[in-house]
Amino acid sequence: MFVTWPTMCPMSAPVGVVELLGTLLAIGLLVLILRWTYGNSRSQPAPPGHDPDDTTGDGLLQEVSRVPTEAAAQILRSRLRDAGIRATIRKPGKDSIGDYRLLVFSADLVDARTVLSRGALE
Repeated sequence: MFVTWPTMCPMSAPVGVVELLGTLLAIGLLVLILRWTYGNSRSQPAPPGHDPDDTTGDGLLQEVSRVPTEAAAQILRSRLRDAGIRATIRKPGKDSIGDYRLLVFSADLVDARTVLSRGALE
């Protein structure tokens, strides 16, 4: 003797309403899971932006050398690259006449100065 669902529940809702509520519940649950997974959390720190107190605008980079020509800066950068140190060249501004600056990350500053000083002695 099997009892079917409508006879088990004295006040059964129409099947269309049950399906609609189940679908809405599933969509709501999916939205909450996706929001939790990919949502924008305000507790996470914002990525570093422009520092108004940084007058040079170099960010995480430190100046390791200053040379008058681009060719000299390229030579120094190639020496650093050969030693496994990442470096970049900052050109003088369009309005100002200045030197080419060789920049490295703070963690590589001491090693970069050592490599460049060895090249000056050779």
